[in-house]
Amino acid sequence: MSKYTRDDIWRMIEEEDVEFIRLQFTDMFGTLKNVAVTTSQLERVLNNEILFDGASIEGFARVEQSDMFLRPDLDTFCIFPWRPQQGKVARFLCDVYLPDGTPFLGDPRYVLKQVVAEAAAMGYQFDVGPECEFFLFHTDDEGNPTTLTHEKAGYFDVGPLDLGENARRDMILTLEEMGFVVESSHHENAPAQHEIDFHYEEALKTADDIVTFKMAVKTIAKRHGLHASFMPKPKSGVNGSGMHINMSLARDGVNVFLDERDPNHLSLEGYWFIGGIMKHIRAITAVTNPLVNSYKRLVPGYEAPVYIAWSSKNRSPLIRIPAQNGKTQRIELRSPDSAANPYLALAVCLAAGLDGIRHRLLPPASVDANIFEMSDEERSEMGIECLPTNLKEAVEGLEADPLIREVLGSHICEKYIEAKKAEWRDYCAAVSNWELDRYLVNI
Repeated sequence: MSKYTRDDIWRMIEEEDVEFIRLQFTDMFGTLKNVAVTTSQLERVLNNEILFDGASIEGFARVEQSDMFLRPDLDTFCIFPWRPQQGKVARFLCDVYLPDGTPFLGDPRYVLKQVVAEAAAMGYQFDVGPECEFFLFHTDDEGNPTTLTHEKAGYFDVGPLDLGENARRDMILTLEEMGFVVESSHHENAPAQHEIDFHYEEALKTADDIVTFKMAVKTIAKRHGLHASFMPKPKSGVNGSGMHINMSLARDGVNVFLDERDPNHLSLEGYWFIGGIMKHIRAITAVTNPLVNSYKRLVPGYEAPVYIAWSSKNRSPLIRIPAQNGKTQRIELRSPDSAANPYLALAVCLAAGLDGIRHRLLPPASVDANIFEMSDEERSEMGIECLPTNLKEAVEGLEADPLIREVLGSHICEKYIEAKKAEWRDYCAAVSNWELDRYLVNI
């Protein structure tokens, strides 16, 4: 059931003195885009009449098929707290439609809505809680981002060691003003690294919230003279930033992953869901870890997962079953990072889990020892495989997985694979500072 009606939107815009409306959507990589109008165009906005050029958006359309329309999701209406109090700015997140009134198949939000509908047909609601990590770096004299920080703080440290404490507090207050339920925040392991966790929601709402979260965090950081980076591994020698995804399924409001008779308090459906994720994880990784840089994070020694395994006892595997509290139970996928398009990332995770349930795919036995301390022989004997070690391997995994390709749809999948192969070629051809430092003088 919708939260807002057209009349509600008209009333809020008039009462709050809103002057500008931003109609937002993402490209296939998750980059936020928007068309801005004044409130004089509100009737056109609500009638789904705002047109834009899809040929200008990465992965959308050819020039001869470029006209597209934005249909605002009224429930995503919010007013930006950081904009002027007179002549305020509001936004809607939008679905993208073609001139004939059909959804655009290359719209990432549409991809997620399709898989959510598939889950609903099976009687499930997909609930997701993300754990978003990011760095706060200095900017230079011209306002450009750097990777510099004076900070020396580590995990759970407080001020004055935590120099980002004030900025993080303002981010939380801003998010709460925008309707977020922020559950916790803290300094992360690396200097200048932070985490803010907000309450789980139904999948589409969570994906919308991740997009909004990143925009708000970057905006408030800039007001503090800082740059907020969601780059997975901006600095070598320290932990990278992930976006752990906590997932559960509900039926009629009841968490179907919970079985208090099981040693892990996990139901068969929960185990099957894990089985599906593990079956498709190599293809999933191309979506949840979409950059060349993503794989600089997924290396041993920095807490990020490297091996395809699960456990309820330790944090070294790919999938963890956190300690159960009350009637909740969830599965934590630890590999994703915030560079991912959240709509596509949640879509492929849900589709893989549903595939596991349909085919009753039990995962292998849990691995409760520290996998990083095992020898190659021990891992081989236990059948523990590695995640893709680079973007090229991940894309090859995506190409080889018919289910995940089908979830993305031919439009997105073909353009996404083409773009990621080009990114890998560019990376392989580039000369890095590491190479210059190592070879320029001595060779």
